[in-house]
Amino acid sequence: MFLAFFTTGRIVFMIFFIIAFISLMIFSYKKDIKNHKRYYQNSGKKVLIYGGLIVLVFMAIRFFTGH
Repeated sequence: MFLAFFTTGRIVFMIFFIIAFISLMIFSYKKDIKNHKRYYQNSGKKVLIYGGLIVLVFMAIRFFTGH
């Protein structure tokens, strides 16, 4: 059913695109790993904290507005 929407050419293109995209992402990450350690130290904690605050704010807005 799912493959009925795609021609063989499109499927081949999707596979090639996904492989190329993932390969380039891995290459870029390995190239920039020194910069990640230097400039983005503790960034995961900041994203978690600020993301949690945003979720709490939206939950509070929904709770207080009754939606």
